[in-house]
Amino acid sequence: MKLTHHFKNAATGLKTNKTRSFLTILGIVIGITSIILVMSLGAGAQNFILSQVQGLGSKTIAIIPGREPKGPSDFASVFLDSLKERDLASLQNKANVPHAEDVMPIVFGTAKTSYGNETYQTTVLGGGSAEKNDIMAAIFDIYPSVGDFFTSEDVVARAAVAVIGEKVRKELMENVANPVGEKIRIKNTNFRIVGLLPEKGQVSFFNFDDMVLVPFTTAQQYILGRKYFDRIIVSADSESTIEKTVSDIKITLRNNHSITDPDKDDFFVQTQADLAERIGSITTALTLFLVAMASISLFVGGIGIMNIMLVSVTERTKEIGLRKSIGATNQDILTQFLIEAVVLTVLGGVIGIALGSGLAFAIGEILVRFAAVAWPWSFPWTGAALGLGVSASIGLIFGIYPARHASRKSPMEALRYE
Repeated sequence: MKLTHHFKNAATGLKTNKTRSFLTILGIVIGITSIILVMSLGAGAQNFILSQVQGLGSKTIAIIPGREPKGPSDFASVFLDSLKERDLASLQNKANVPHAEDVMPIVFGTAKTSYGNETYQTTVLGGGSAEKNDIMAAIFDIYPSVGDFFTSEDVVARAAVAVIGEKVRKELMENVANPVGEKIRIKNTNFRIVGLLPEKGQVSFFNFDDMVLVPFTTAQQYILGRKYFDRIIVSADSESTIEKTVSDIKITLRNNHSITDPDKDDFFVQTQADLAERIGSITTALTLFLVAMASISLFVGGIGIMNIMLVSVTERTKEIGLRKSIGATNQDILTQFLIEAVVLTVLGGVIGIALGSGLAFAIGEILVRFAAVAWPWSFPWTGAALGLGVSASIGLIFGIYPARHASRKSPMEALRYE
């Protein structure tokens, strides 16, 4: 018997019991939908996070205070105040780190900001350099649309000057198109606005629309009340010197902190490539874990298919006997029922792929429109191929027993079956 005839018989059998066929594949549909949804959202999350990480540029190196976390127990032994003024001066010394093009300390925290009767809780980011103007603009690639950044003289003088983001302007002074020259109050100090940033959104992990930028010296003394740095950002002079720059940074800081054992470092250095690789590994592992959890429903769906196919075999006993009496072989009967099972599961896989990708696209659109997140939607071709392959395999594996059961029926007993 030709294979095309088997497919026609299988299609006829499925059309005869449409409701039962749909209920049979429901577990497969749910399982494949979950897998496609998880893989698509996982890929979107990975691309989104990596795009934020890469916003600082490939030559940027971040020095972070504290011991690099390697497990839950490490969080009890961090040193958040390990980066000091001495470290900054040593890193700015070309004799120590010859390939460091720019070195900028960062401090940050939240503070209540007010203008007139309006108040707004925002993030204050302290940066800049006492040696070079516009270093924040160069590192973060963001320039004021109105006014300018504060100068190196402002950093030295601990000047009360600020550059604000567009969202901060809207929250505090919506009717003031040009806020340069206006004064806002942060904690107990009045700050003169010298620049307004264009609406840009996320750059790396910083949302500059919702920030107030001030000289780091001013932030330390008047806003945050601390003498250490939350980060030190170093920009290498080229991508080829990044590895050498990282080595020089570690040697310099270890000498400053009298550290001879690298395992006892009270800081860690992170390049954009390192961060991207680490985030990629984490998101991939999380996606695989969620896919494994979603795959449980496929196993349950496979058992459901086997049970329904056994019921179908019982209901169609006389049909089996009639086909055998006119010459159908055991192989023909087995092939027909096996094809029915595979067609059912593949159909469920196709529906699941369509539903999963549609839901992932809808969620991405919601994030873009209502959360203002640049969420990249991607169709998981690997997941789709895997979904079709798994669904076909489930039909084959869980359909074998019912198909063999049908093929071994005696034609005489089948014809007498009531």
